[in-house]
Amino acid sequence: MATKALDYAVRSPSLSAGFASKSPKARVFTVRCSSAPLSTDRAAIGLAERPWKVADARLVLEDGSIWRAKSFGASGTQVGELVFNTSLTGYQEILTDPSYAGQFVLMTNPHIGNTGVNFDDEESRQCFLAGLVIRSLSISTSNWRCTKTLDDYLAERNIMGIYDVDTRAITRRLRQDGSLIGVLSTEEFKTDEELLEMSRSWDIVGVDLISGVSCKAPYEWVDKTDSEWDFISSGRDGDTFHVIAYDFGIKHNILRRLASYGCKITVVPSKWPASETLKMKPDGVIFSNGPGDPSAVPYAVETVKEIIGKIPVFGICMGHQLLGQALGGQTFKMKFGHHGGNHPVRNLRSNCVEISAQNHNYAVDPASLPKGVEVTHINLNDGSCAGLSFPQLKLMSLQYHPEASPGPHDSDPAFGEFMQLMKQEKQNA
Repeated sequence: MATKALDYAVRSPSLSAGFASKSPKARVFTVRCSSAPLSTDRAAIGLAERPWKVADARLVLEDGSIWRAKSFGASGTQVGELVFNTSLTGYQEILTDPSYAGQFVLMTNPHIGNTGVNFDDEESRQCFLAGLVIRSLSISTSNWRCTKTLDDYLAERNIMGIYDVDTRAITRRLRQDGSLIGVLSTEEFKTDEELLEMSRSWDIVGVDLISGVSCKAPYEWVDKTDSEWDFISSGRDGDTFHVIAYDFGIKHNILRRLASYGCKITVVPSKWPASETLKMKPDGVIFSNGPGDPSAVPYAVETVKEIIGKIPVFGICMGHQLLGQALGGQTFKMKFGHHGGNHPVRNLRSNCVEISAQNHNYAVDPASLPKGVEVTHINLNDGSCAGLSFPQLKLMSLQYHPEASPGPHDSDPAFGEFMQLMKQEKQNA
């Protein structure tokens, strides 16, 4: 064993003199440090394993930065687009939001995992995101609904996670440079250069991510919001409407809110023909949220074109962007997008401000829209278009999530507006 002694006090005249001048009892001491040789796997030979976890993962970003961290959940190597989410709660709903397909989600709230996970908070049938990046992983769980830890939950679903990384520094980098492609890896045999090359050779733009998250066949949805969580008990007139919901990555709570407002819901795949939808004679159509670039799914835009103007439609998030393109407008990729449950939006009709839940990296350019399309909502953080209406074509849309899971319920009345749109169409028929 190699040993090295540092006689610091004796070899530092200024320190020795300082001691002597202040106390007659000052003593010179020797600090003796020992180091143990390392084995090939960098473990100390002859020493017991450390009782704490050490850094065993890397996040390598396309800008060349390398972030050492500790892993939890699954192991391996995964590539994705890194975005940050500013929600304070609801990490399980975020994990199961299909709109995060192909992305690493960095939580700006530092403490994650303290409430564990439970079956009731699932927003889809599985986790679609590429990985989770957090500052601090809770060592214990405390919630009456908890069924397992976040670590076990991600491991079972083969989702990678890292913690003990400077999420504030990474967030500042994303805000300055925009969303970045990165690689998460726990595989030591892969070099930093290999991981960097992976991050620079992959791109999320132009990729059809909707096909991988959509259902494969139509099905009926009947579950309502549980009475324990339903926060609106008035304002529903009892009318029943048949709604076709296009699944571009639809969240369960969008369907629950529709059912709670009295809708009979049929969910159809993303490539379901518009002609088949019209044959079903629905009262309205929902174009749902979903992941990725709306320009990568021209088939969805064509479906929207064939339906608008014939029956009332409501576009949410991805559905809002598809409506924008179907009307002749353009969409663009934002610098770092909107992800979180605390985004202020102004309703231009009521002049009220709603705190909204958002998750998107693309937006509609309002200047590209044709005459007659009304911008109904704007994001107060950056002025981007957050809602559209075109009464002549019986359509409405929101760039954010009115079901707000997770998030505040300020925008839930949008479902009531859609009910009124369908009711008016029935009366005019």
